[in-house]
Amino acid sequence: MASRGRKKASLQHKLQQLRDVTNSSAVNKASIIVDASKYIEELKQKVEGLNAELGSSGTTNEESSSSSQNQLPKVTVETLERGFLINVFSERNCPGMLVSILEAFEVLGLEVLDARVSCEDAFQLEAVGGESQEIDENIDAQVVRQAVLQAIKDME
Repeated sequence: MASRGRKKASLQHKLQQLRDVTNSSAVNKASIIVDASKYIEELKQKVEGLNAELGSSGTTNEESSSSSQNQLPKVTVETLERGFLINVFSERNCPGMLVSILEAFEVLGLEVLDARVSCEDAFQLEAVGGESQEIDENIDAQVVRQAVLQAIKDME
């Protein structure tokens, strides 16, 4: 009997927490759950709005009005002890994108030490590039990123 009382008290405590989080004034379980569902939907819409805002921030009106087909892929470059970790992701795959990126590596004097590529539907590249012995100047991550983006842009 005491166990049943603890379970009921625990349930009431959880329902009260749910009411507090969702700012609900409902009394019965069904209404609390409905309010919680509405609250979750509102949160999802806020997240989508923030993601859209972040996606469009930093672009000019001309860029934001262009179609999504002209958007450049996401390129990140991390500096490693001896080289760079380059990640490229694009929701669309364009013929020749891999070749353009590899040519940019060559121009920079980077040797591909390891790479994984997927270009079935979307394009995804993860590569480790190291500076070849022939290049005297030091290359930083920003230079690599800009070169990859430029190679992709020139391809279009």
